Formats: sequence, C-alpha cells, structure tokens
Amino acid sequence: MNKLLRIIPLLILIISSCSTKPKEITRPNIIIINVDDMGWKDVGFMGSQYYETPNLDELASQGMVFTNGYASASNCAPSRACLMTGQWTPRHGVYTVNSSERGKAKDRKLIPTKNTHTLPTQFKILPEVLQENGYTTCQAGKWHLSDNPLEYGFDVNIAGGHNGLPKSYYPPYKNVTIEKGSAEYLTDLIVEKALKFIDTVQKPFYLNYAPYAVHVPIMPVDSIVPKYAKKSPWQGQGNAEYASMVDNLDRNIGLLVHKLKEKGLFEKTVIVFTSDNGGLYGITKQKPLRAGKGSYYEGGIREPFFFVFNEKIRPETTSDIPITNLDLFPTILHYAGVASDSLNLDGENLAVLLEEKEENLERLLFWHFPIYLQAYNVDDNENRDPLFRTRPGSVIRKGDWKLHYYFEDDGMELYNLADDIGEKNNLVEKYPDKTNELLGLLKQWWKRTDAPIPDQLNPEYVEKI
Repeated sequence: MNKLLRIIPLLILIISSCSTKPKEITRPNIIIINVDDMGWKDVGFMGSQYYETPNLDELASQGMVFTNGYASASNCAPSRACLMTGQWTPRHGVYTVNSSERGKAKDRKLIPTKNTHTLPTQFKILPEVLQENGYTTCQAGKWHLSDNPLEYGFDVNIAGGHNGLPKSYYPPYKNVTIEKGSAEYLTDLIVEKALKFIDTVQKPFYLNYAPYAVHVPIMPVDSIVPKYAKKSPWQGQGNAEYASMVDNLDRNIGLLVHKLKEKGLFEKTVIVFTSDNGGLYGITKQKPLRAGKGSYYEGGIREPFFFVFNEKIRPETTSDIPITNLDLFPTILHYAGVASDSLNLDGENLAVLLEEKEENLERLLFWHFPIYLQAYNVDDNENRDPLFRTRPGSVIRKGDWKLHYYFEDDGMELYNLADDIGEKNNLVEKYPDKTNELLGLLKQWWKRTDAPIPDQLNPEYVEKI
C-alpha cells in the first residue's frame, strides 16, 4: 500500500505534463525602415544642426545607434537587392540602375559588366523566409527589384513596383500605383496605407517600409518650407525644400511609432532604421564624409543606422563597430526564431552586439562595382575625377583601414578612417605592406564570390593627352 501511495503522485505528474499544451512561441513583429537617399548626417541623432527629426531622434534613443553603419552599395537597386538576399552584389548581379554603361562612351576605358535589372526569383529572400514561417508580409513604398513584389514573398503591396522614383509626389503620381486615401502627398499616403495594414493584420508581421522620400524629384511640403528658409545653412546642408521632405518623413515615422504604441505592439516589435545609400551630393552634404550617392567614398555608403527592440536592446546605446545592411537578414531571422543555416548569407547576426554580449565583430567588408556611373555635376563633386561618381573597381574595409582599387588603371587609394574619415590622405606609398595585405584579401574575395572583373577595352574610348 505504501508503495502505491508513493507511485500515485508520480503518475499524476506524468499525466498533467502530457496534457499541458505546448508553450506558444511569441514572435516579434519586424519593421525595416529603409529610407531612400538619406545621408549619414541628414538626421538630428547623427548631428545635423539643420534638419529637424525629433521623432527619429526619440526612436533612436530607444535602442542602439551604429555610427559605422553601411549600405552594401552606393545606389538604390543593388543596395536593396543586397538587403533582400543577404548577399554581396557579385552573387545576384544587380550593380546599378538601368544600364552599366553610364556616361559618355569616349570616357569609358573598359566595357563594364552587364547589369541585372530584375532580381532573379531563384534567390530565397527575406520576406519569403518570414512568410514561410508564419509572418504576414507587407511591402510599403519603393521596391525597385521587379514589377511585382507579391511574387517575392509579400502578402501586401503598397505602391511598390520596378520604378526607382515617383514622377511626382503629388497626384497624379503617374508611375506609382496606389489607391486613393485621405492624404495626397505620396509620403503621407504610403504611411496611411501602412498604418491600415498594422490595424488589420492578425499575425506577427513584417513591414518593409521603404518610402520613396527623400529621393528626387525634390517636391517640397509647402507648409514646412518657411521653417527651414529662416535657418542658416550648416556644413553643406541648406536646401529648405529638401529639408521639408526630411521633416515630413520624420512626422510620418512618428505616426508609425504612435500606431505601434496605441496597439500595444511597440515592445513586441524589432525596428531597424537605415538608408539605401548616401545623400545626393549637391542637395545635401555629409561633412566630414567625402562625396555622396553613387560614390564609394564614405559619403556614398555610410548611413544613419539603428535598431530598437525593447525586450532585448538597451536604450541609449551606441556602437562604432562597422555593420552593413547585409547583416539585417540573419539578425531579423534570429529574432524571429527562424534558422538560417541552410541559407547562403554573407552578413552576420548582430544579436550579440545589440544585446552587448560581445564588444567586437572582426570581419571584412567589401563593395564591388564593375560599372560606370556618371557625375551629375562636373563642377561640384568630391569624386576621384569630375566625370564619374563611380568607375569600375572594388573596396575593402578591414578594421579602420579602407582600400579602393580601380580596374581601369590598377589605381589604389588607402585610408585610415580612424585618422582620416574624410578620405583626404592617400597612404598607399606610406604603407605598402598594408596596401598589399588588403589587395591580397580583396583578390581572395573576388575568387570566392566569382566576382566579374571587367578587362575588355572599349573601342570607343578616347585616351586623354
């Protein structure tokens, strides 16, 4: 009898454990805010004393800001392709917008690598993976990688297509398809539709919020312009019409955050903020960074970049560790509880940095652009030469060292960004060993990624005397 009495509690425990429902996994919502052409210092939290972005500044203070955050390309389509695939440009072949033969033929010494205009569907991209793992996915704004984002893992498409910019921010938008709403200005209308998506979605969601702003055409919000017209320019920032677009975008991001808080979702949402490439030099400048959009100097690829997730990331933190938008794919999957081992991702899971479990992330960063991209103002630029923002070449960053390599003439530029963030002093001759080390690593990467190296001479080229 005593033996039976001892067994009964054990049987009760076993039965109760078998009848208990498995614990439901709570997945966070995911929002990536990928602004178009917003420069590194086009926001208050990065130090601008001209643009006013109180909502972004407040949001950035809720998480970790990366001062060395990079886009993986210096213009729209390749940067977005890298973010979506999690892979370097040589793997997907999207290098630029439209033709790679930009600029006058007589000025191009090499025949550039042919550009891929539409992202091949063979790639398993971020929204597809999240969709397959129970997320409702929404593309809001600029897509730029195909005609229809619904064929790439999105359940909802708001204004996304192959176009890289709107012909107008005011109706009729012409090349942007979007249902009418209470707002008219395109940036306002896109966020209006995005808020309705958040209101109606019943499952964990992924929102790729990619407003066309602040890309050209510069079409101001007239009610905001006077505020900036009264302000004094600051370090190359002084365009009141462009500033009104930045200001209005900030207001819309404030509405997005308010909606999350109103629905009790803010604490349950991973928010990433960044830009697809540098600011448009001539419209805005990023001093002390050199050049802007289309260039692989820092002004063309370094971006405002932060992560917010109150369950895991401590507010008011900052990191100077270099990261890239390639890192978003594995990091998002980590927080979504989705394994990424079977995917060929070139980025790193940043969770150990975001949660301050590690203080370093030693790896190499690469950029590859076997193409030409003409300058838009030969009289005012900070490029290697006045005719092109980009000539065919590659870039590697290791620690504080950054090497530019050019295929036309085997030219090289070496900079130590810790001492020379403006890339003014070429150290190739002073540090030949470091130059050779980085060049060797770059060549290994070309081989590993099967990177196309343009070497065919252009018969239309005219040698300068």
